[in-house]
Amino acid sequence: MSLGFPWGLLALGALVPLVAAYFLRRKQKPVVVSALFLWRTPRPRAEAGPRFERFTREASLLLEMLAVVAAALFLADARWGERERARHLVLVVDGSLSLSARGADGVSGVERVRVEAARRVEEERATRVTVLVSGGVPRVLAGPEAEPSRALAALESFRTLGADHDVAPTLRWAQELAGPGQRVHFLTDAPPGPGVAVPDTVRWTALGEPRDNVGLVSAWRRDEGSTATVTLRVARWGTGPEETEVRVVARPGPGAVEGTERRERVRLPEEGAATLRFTFESAGDVEVFLPPDSLPEDGVVRLPPAVERPLRVAWATGLEAPVRSALERFFSVVPGVELGPAEGALVVGPRGSDAGVTVGVGGAVRTFVGPFFAEKGHPLLDDVQLGGVRWAAGAEAPPGRPLVTAGEAVLLSEEEGRVHLNVDLSRSNVQRTSAWPVLLGNVVREARRAREGFTRRQFPLGEPLAVVTRAGARYTLKGPESERLLFGAGALSLPAPESPGRYTLVREGEPVDAVEVLPLDARESDLRGRGAGERPASEGHNNDAGQAASEGRERWPLWVLLAALLADFFLTRRVEAA
Repeated sequence: MSLGFPWGLLALGALVPLVAAYFLRRKQKPVVVSALFLWRTPRPRAEAGPRFERFTREASLLLEMLAVVAAALFLADARWGERERARHLVLVVDGSLSLSARGADGVSGVERVRVEAARRVEEERATRVTVLVSGGVPRVLAGPEAEPSRALAALESFRTLGADHDVAPTLRWAQELAGPGQRVHFLTDAPPGPGVAVPDTVRWTALGEPRDNVGLVSAWRRDEGSTATVTLRVARWGTGPEETEVRVVARPGPGAVEGTERRERVRLPEEGAATLRFTFESAGDVEVFLPPDSLPEDGVVRLPPAVERPLRVAWATGLEAPVRSALERFFSVVPGVELGPAEGALVVGPRGSDAGVTVGVGGAVRTFVGPFFAEKGHPLLDDVQLGGVRWAAGAEAPPGRPLVTAGEAVLLSEEEGRVHLNVDLSRSNVQRTSAWPVLLGNVVREARRAREGFTRRQFPLGEPLAVVTRAGARYTLKGPESERLLFGAGALSLPAPESPGRYTLVREGEPVDAVEVLPLDARESDLRGRGAGERPASEGHNNDAGQAASEGRERWPLWVLLAALLADFFLTRRVEAA
């Protein structure tokens, strides 16, 4: 049962005087009559004695009490069953970072949304509330059909830190939850832009305010050895300050006793962004701070160490001496590459082996000087120029998809991530041209990308996470507010995280790699287009708090009240006539 107007229960207070009246004894003067038969039911009354006495009309009292209770339920707008469930309110809250911006009064958009959501629940007299959060991946914050108190409590702890996104998928989902013809309430900080198609059943309410803002557009850290290089881009939107101070704090890292703090004033252009670069030695986490303004969230970032994990290269048995010598000369000068066997190492071996990279020929050897045909756009062939190359290849084609050919000969192929070089280095000059280090550099780059873990150490807000997993292992992604299982093996593209922070890749309960998602989105930092306003739902979709709201109060308490009064009337009349 639900009560649309709980104050109506105050009518139950009438039970107190009603019961007291039945216990209260009335004194009556004697009546003189001419004959006793005129007094059919004599009821002698004492002229003295106790004022209260036990009454003898329990049935009449119970009927009158039932009438009072029925009247109170009618005034309180009591509802049962389906009529109660029909009062379903669907709220959609914008999950964008800009909703955290503070107005001139210091109140953030999120706080305005909370107040407005509570007002809508009371205004629509909702008994069930569903709250959705729009984002790259819409999610349920409360519900479906949660109690109003629980839904409003969930909004109290809600933070809006998402990237710019399209709200249409969330609104369509909300329409399905609300039901045909029922209205959906969308709370955001900007009116719908030109060309935005708003469904007829959506009541769009903007609670924002246009503001000037200064924030970080991007932040990047790169570690080489003990040196950390931090690159920042700062921009302004609107007629804000022409310059600002950037404070960078480097926490002490391994081998350092104390941290380092740098401050630099930067002039902000009207268009574009100003670029700053800092270098630190033996630094741990690096934190960047801008002076607080309308949107403080885009002025604070934390950059953990982004040391490139070394790539191990191992040699398989049977590799020819000239081939191994040419490969060792290259790998010995590549930064971040270590030679020696290890788990997950890139193995280089002879033709026919199960190594990740095979070098060798099969069949009769023939030398080619061109023309060479390469598959355009393949990452292994980026910037590889084969002009002037003398390539000696075997007649037997290597397995896999051909990437470089000369006539009918396949010089380079790829097979499920493995690279096959059909080349005889003792009769070729390719290892003495620029194509050789470029080609091997591409092989190293792709091997790094195929290594278990994240492909980068920092991701901006709203960008999908690129991660590589191994087959046969159980992985989870742990974030600041959630934990989710990962399905699939190899290179995966995960949906953009819901909020910034550090995300850890865990394999079988053990951390493997971590990445930092930064709260930076230039579209969300631009607050000039925010504002207040409302686009109401179209006619015919305005009474959507449930059919019960539009049909007035329930009628069954009135029927109970009438039945109780009639029964009491006939009961009293029968007793008096007896």
